[in-house]
Amino acid sequence: MVTRLRKTRKLRGKVTFGHGRIIKHRKHPGGRGNAGGQHHHRIHFDKFHPGYFGKKGMRYLHYTKNKYHNPIVNLDKLWSLVPDQFKDLKSTKDKVPIIDVVQHGYYKVLGKGIIPKVPVIVKAKFFSRIAEKKIKEAGGACVLVA
Repeated sequence: MVTRLRKTRKLRGKVTFGHGRIIKHRKHPGGRGNAGGQHHHRIHFDKFHPGYFGKKGMRYLHYTKNKYHNPIVNLDKLWSLVPDQFKDLKSTKDKVPIIDVVQHGYYKVLGKGIIPKVPVIVKAKFFSRIAEKKIKEAGGACVLVA
């Protein structure tokens, strides 16, 4: 904002500068930051930030994320993993493309989207129920890999 339009220009010459004579303008009357969340600002914290204080759930000591590393790929992206020689749908009469999703860095195949009506062999560690159903409807097979 331009200086000439600021409130301070109108308040020049006024003794208390808009902060009153009796209750003076002090630095931080309620405390700095989140001070008083369990004391004098409790109503505000309970109303607008429920669950801010305290703990929730069980502790997991020495949590290692590699146990739960499970990258996913959906069926609509599955055809992009097929080798180039099988991309043309007419060339798959005698040969069936094998898609090893683990080699591409995925572990689980999920069932979002549609898959072309071409038989494929899909190798993965995990399959969702819908993904397995759609692959088998297209004439393909699901192979579990350790």
